[in-house]
Amino acid sequence: MKKILIIDDDQDICQLLKRFLNKNNYEANYVQNGADGMKFIKKQPQDLILCDYKLPDATGVELLQKIKVINPHAAVIIITGYSDVRIAVETLKHGAYDYVTKPLYPDEILLTIKSALESSTEVSQSSSRAQSKRSNTKEFISGKSPQAELVQKHIELIAPTDMSVIISGETGTGKEFVANAIHQKSKRADKPFIAIDCGAIPKELAGSELFGHLKGSFTGALSDKKGSFEMADGGTLFLDEIGNLSYDNQVKLLRVLQERKIKRIGSNSDTAIDVRVIVATNEDLKNAVEEHRFREDIYHRLNEFKIELAPLRERKSDIDLFSKHFLQLANHSLDKNVEGFDEQALDRIKNYYWHGNFRELQNVIKRAVLLCQDTLIGLEHLPEEIVNPDSFDDQLSEDISFLSDNEDLKSASEIAERNVIINTLKKEGYNKSKTAKALKIDRKTLYNKLKAYNINL
Repeated sequence: MKKILIIDDDQDICQLLKRFLNKNNYEANYVQNGADGMKFIKKQPQDLILCDYKLPDATGVELLQKIKVINPHAAVIIITGYSDVRIAVETLKHGAYDYVTKPLYPDEILLTIKSALESSTEVSQSSSRAQSKRSNTKEFISGKSPQAELVQKHIELIAPTDMSVIISGETGTGKEFVANAIHQKSKRADKPFIAIDCGAIPKELAGSELFGHLKGSFTGALSDKKGSFEMADGGTLFLDEIGNLSYDNQVKLLRVLQERKIKRIGSNSDTAIDVRVIVATNEDLKNAVEEHRFREDIYHRLNEFKIELAPLRERKSDIDLFSKHFLQLANHSLDKNVEGFDEQALDRIKNYYWHGNFRELQNVIKRAVLLCQDTLIGLEHLPEEIVNPDSFDDQLSEDISFLSDNEDLKSASEIAERNVIINTLKKEGYNKSKTAKALKIDRKTLYNKLKAYNINL
């Protein structure tokens, strides 16, 4: 029986979820804060953890990072209110499997749990997202927008070579699908395609995940283990969120790129490997190099060719195509036969900002198909943030009641500064790093101003 831990400070939600999951043959327990959750997991490792994003003592990201160290093989699903979806999307790049929004629907959450548990049994024990040739059957849809056509041309051009590739783009723009498409069109197509999420691997385990280890080389090394480079030998290794790799492991990676040899942790001998490396990032690696967070020599080794993926909001002509594609996938997965979208629903879908890009779109479509009992998806099947997208903007743009009622120069200056921050956040897709850069301030200053001006993201 699979073990599930619920971490939520709402006791009613905890009790309802516990009863519901127990009825569906899961061993469910709950705690109401992050500290108790960590204690519970240390005593009893879990198969899956349902974690509220806002807890009294931690955020979803903070807890997720701790979970990945204590219980690295557990799937994590984030529970969030609709107004926090933009933040919840960020948890995906830190290793969350998915997120669900309140109010919780039993069928939706059960489906997400089943998918997460199935996914966790398909990956290797390394907790990476290592994928065999079976996973290479993922269908790549290129789209019809000018941006999509350019990406397709780049894939056709670079695939037959052995050049390293950097794929850049926001979270959820399909970087792994592009990497997979390059592999499928290469001369290595009949060899393994291994995908590793560098952002989801605890830094102390990254060396073992990438290069392997020998039995007894460190506490917990109970047997010899191949690393991802060896697993990908002859094929392609895809390193997602490469910017999250620690400095020590960047040095080791540089050696592999230069010498095409790896050394397992605890070993004194080298192993030759033949691997094509494709990496992805959702940040500007040039900035990371300038800020000394990423080695310049590795950047130039990897940057033999670069593919930039535009966010979905800049590819509006592709939204209709992908919505229909995800509708077909959801129908197949849920054994349903929803035919399409009514005009109002499709209009909302086309004009939504899509902070989580294709990943968010697919989740929304799948949820809508699950809820739809008719032939067409309507507004009632879409999340609140899509039906009423202005509600969040209204929250950001409301009058600053906490400032002085006196129309003095200081108050006017604060109001103007707050509006500049809000408008820049919108322009940069609520990405704080990009917003800080655009405003020419550091992230710490931005966070202080967000708190001071009561801008809740």
